[in-house]
Amino acid sequence: MTTYGLIGYPLGHSFSRKFFTEKFEKEGTDAQYLNFEIPSIEEFPNIIKNSSTLRGLNVTIPYKQQVMQHLDEISKEAKAIGAVNVVKVSKEGLIGYNSDVIGFVNSIRPLLKPHHKKALILGTGGASKAIHYGLEEKLGMETLFVSRTARQGMITDEEVTTEVLKEYEVIVNCSPAGMLPHVDECPALPYEDMNERHLLYDLVYNPLETLFMKKGATMGACVKNGLEMLHLQALESWRIWND
Repeated sequence: MTTYGLIGYPLGHSFSRKFFTEKFEKEGTDAQYLNFEIPSIEEFPNIIKNSSTLRGLNVTIPYKQQVMQHLDEISKEAKAIGAVNVVKVSKEGLIGYNSDVIGFVNSIRPLLKPHHKKALILGTGGASKAIHYGLEEKLGMETLFVSRTARQGMITDEEVTTEVLKEYEVIVNCSPAGMLPHVDECPALPYEDMNERHLLYDLVYNPLETLFMKKGATMGACVKNGLEMLHLQALESWRIWND
């Protein structure tokens, strides 16, 4: 039986195992998908060494960047993004890819309007790197990172003003704010200044409608969660493993 899996910590919220287990059962694929919940990336080599049937891994927080030092090769796109979320285990060694960017771009593209020229990216973790790459390199948009703390080249939550929202009409939440069980949390933004010209995309998918989305929708904004992105990036992972 072929083995695939997910590395990260913690993995209680993971979507991947359920998705692939159902996919294997439905298609009659002789494979299993396991969660490898490791408290340190230093345990990653043991996963590879102890499973002779392993053919591919997904990578989630907090290891999308840390795993790169353990790989033999990294795709050009993943290298440019600076994060890996797919590892192919082959005779040539361990090869890293990023399927987040494809999942995100194909999910948000149908919602974009001609006036959507600039986007705010909330959060600075591994997922935000793929979002930044997708928006700028694939969709030709100008982006600006929003961080909770002051950093060079970024603005803080408090600096997202009415004027900023007039200019940046796409907002992508890459932070865990609002994720179960913290459903009463959301990024600190002036939602009252949003309108029907705004598009709010939340990478969080549990719950399906976050407070970030609810507040935006109340003001007439178009909103979407990250569930479709997850499905699309998972299918891209499968293609990579079996290409």
